[in-house]
Amino acid sequence: MYSPDIHHRQSIRLREFDYSTAGMYFITVCVHERECLFGSICDGEMTLNEAGRMAGAVWQKMPERFPNAMLDEFRIMPNHFHGIICITDGVGAPLAAPGFDSHEFNKGAASSAPTIGKNQGAASSAPTLGKIMRAFKSISAIEANHILDRQGQPLWQRNYYERIIRDDGELTNIREYIADNPAKWAEDKENPDSA
Repeated sequence: MYSPDIHHRQSIRLREFDYSTAGMYFITVCVHERECLFGSICDGEMTLNEAGRMAGAVWQKMPERFPNAMLDEFRIMPNHFHGIICITDGVGAPLAAPGFDSHEFNKGAASSAPTIGKNQGAASSAPTLGKIMRAFKSISAIEANHILDRQGQPLWQRNYYERIIRDDGELTNIREYIADNPAKWAEDKENPDSA
């Protein structure tokens, strides 16, 4: 049984928040010990290696496993991952804070990101953000460790960071942040060479 007094870990999730609630989330997942396993950045451009391309492919397949998940902007970096994910209400409409324009969501979506239609089946129980992230981390870790010939080692740090996206302005800013991440690698706090 987990006890914060014994295990010295505090949850970074919002208490009392239902992470199966339809809405948009900005996700960051870091590689264990910030090791650069997914490629490199040169002149502000990210060049993915085979493990990095595989991690991106696993992320893009998450809606096949979780039909109520829609993907938007995402970026694999040398040692971390940023992505925007939307959990829908089962009929394709992302729900968020009042005033959020759900039509704005698909404007920045990657061309390969699927959309959910009214006739598309929903999962029998709403997936939580945690369940989606556990699947992504588990599948990508197994595949990346196989590619990198490092079976049995941790790929990702424990947990992940999420931010609930509350309006169109926040969505636009986060999309820009993700897109600009490689160009700002020299100052990135996840860059082991920037101290």
